[in-house]
Parts: sequence; structure tokens; C-alpha cells
Amino acid sequence: MKNILVTGGAGFIGANFAIYMVQKYPAYNIIVYDKLTYAGNMDNLLEISDEPNYHFEKGDICDSPRVNKVIEQYKIDTIVNFAAETHVDRSILDPEAFVKTGVYGTYVLLEAAKQYGLERYHQISTDEVYGDIPEGQSSVEDDPLRPRSPYAASKASADLMVQAYHVTYGLPTTISRCSNNIGPYQYLEKVIPLFTTNALEDKPLPVYGDGRQQREYQHVLDHCRAIDLVLHKGAIGEIYNMGTGIEVENMRMIEILLDTLGKPRSLIRHVTDRPGHDRRYSLNFDKIRALGWEPEISPEEAIASTVRWYADNEWWWRKIKEGEFQSYYEVQYGARLGSEK
Repeated sequence: MKNILVTGGAGFIGANFAIYMVQKYPAYNIIVYDKLTYAGNMDNLLEISDEPNYHFEKGDICDSPRVNKVIEQYKIDTIVNFAAETHVDRSILDPEAFVKTGVYGTYVLLEAAKQYGLERYHQISTDEVYGDIPEGQSSVEDDPLRPRSPYAASKASADLMVQAYHVTYGLPTTISRCSNNIGPYQYLEKVIPLFTTNALEDKPLPVYGDGRQQREYQHVLDHCRAIDLVLHKGAIGEIYNMGTGIEVENMRMIEILLDTLGKPRSLIRHVTDRPGHDRRYSLNFDKIRALGWEPEISPEEAIASTVRWYADNEWWWRKIKEGEFQSYYEVQYGARLGSEK
């Protein structure tokens, strides 16, 4: 493994992974490939923009000729696929985009990996493919997939395609399923950057339903370390869960957020819940523990440090919030905030 194509590498998790790999492995060439849709942001990669082992290529993973050209140009031997439409709320508004990128785009990358005989294809997935998990249970890697949103269904479909290419064609694949990632460079539609920037502006925080949904908030750097380990020590054909083992109710997350900023609870607004909103996710990650990985950052530390990053980096989020995001926010939350629950 030397020349790694990081698809979707200008997005939140992909950019953090690209930065991590460029800095940790100076002998590796990290080629970021991104379509630069609304969530793809070259500012996310400024930290490594002058590094000799970093390269950027603009392109769509659905564009097979472009993908093939980049693989040939950089002699790619490994693909790590972060490219996806990622937000559940947007998938409810526009599921077609999620099918195109998540399912067809994954197929294009798998075909390229097969055609060029790559050493590894790694798929970034999510705990949401398991669906809503009852209290007292945690998802293991061979559990049935029960996605409950178009986003989760697109990710589950991609996972199944990856597994099929491994079984049918012997493609050397791995899959990782992470819990809710937080950290620098996350687009403002996601809950912590949205609520942090709203709180900084003394605007209401639109909390879905009762806010008692449970999540494992994982710092993105812990996720990057886990992917790194799977790439180097993971077994071909396997799936690895990457969680925290600690569940946090959304209301508790919001309390940490507001306390970190010194903002009042009066900013909280309970609004109409998301359709099909999963109440709880929980991952059993014993398999990757056996490889030697443990999360290093607690959920509370991850939440607080993420909030501080947005508070300290208005230069990054201000131009986003004043751009296209305004239209999305009005569609998603305008009516909800107008009729609070």
C-alpha cells in the first residue's frame, strides 16, 4: 500500500482522514478525489495543501472514465471510499441523490478496483445500517441490516455490493461501520455544528422530538486511527464496527454543548421529530479491539472539543452559514420552529 485514493476526501471524515494519513505516512501518496458538492470544501484540506505527498483531483465517483484516469495517473493501489451523500434529513428530501452516489458510485469504484487489480478496497459505512437497536443490545458485524432512512438504505446497499464483489470476484475488500462522528470540518447541517453555531448567534436549537435519542458520539480522529488499523491489519473480506461503548442522549449532548459555550438552556426548542427517527444505536466493537484499537477520546471530551473548535473557527463556518445553507435550513426547520412542540 503506497498510493491511496481517498474518495470524498474533501468532506468531513474524508478530509480528517486525508490529513491524518498525509502527516503519519510521508512515504504514502494520498490522492483526494472529490466532486466538491455543497459539503466538499477545499478549506478542509488547507492544513496539508503544501505537503508533497498530498494531491487533489476533482471528480465524481459515478464518472467511470474519470475514476479510471486518476487510478492510472497515480498508480493507485488502494481505495478508501468516503464519498456519499451523508445527511438523513437530506435523504428524506431527495433520496435520488443518495442512490446515485451511494449505490451506483460504489459500483463504479468496485469495477475500477477489479479492473486494475487493486490491493485493497475499503468502504466507509455507518451504524445506521443496523437500524434502531433495542435497549440492552449492541450490533455485531453479522447482524441483519435494517435501514430505516434512504440514507441508511443507500449505505446498506453499498455494503452488500462490496461483500458481493469480494465473494464473486475475490476483490480484497474491508468495510468499517462507525458511530456518530464529530470533530473539525463537519458541515453545518449536522447536529453539533448546527447547534454550536446557532448558540453562538443566540438562535434557537431545534431539538427533534423529546431529544432522548441515544448515540455514541465518536471523535473523528479515533475513527481515522481505526481505519488506519483495518487497512494495515484487518482481515480481507471482514467488517469492523468502530464505536465508543458509551451512549449519550441527545439532550445530554446539548447540555455539554451549551455549558461549553456558557449559553442558557432557554435556547432549546423541541420541534416535530424526523420521520422514522432511530431512537438508539449501539455498536459491539470487540472485533477491532482484538486488533489492538480502543477509542482514546471520551464522548464528553469529543463533544466539548468539537464545540470549542467551531467557536474558535468562525472563519470556516461563517461563509457556509451565509450561503446555500440558509435555503436548506429554512426548508428543514422553518415550519418546525414556527410550530414548536
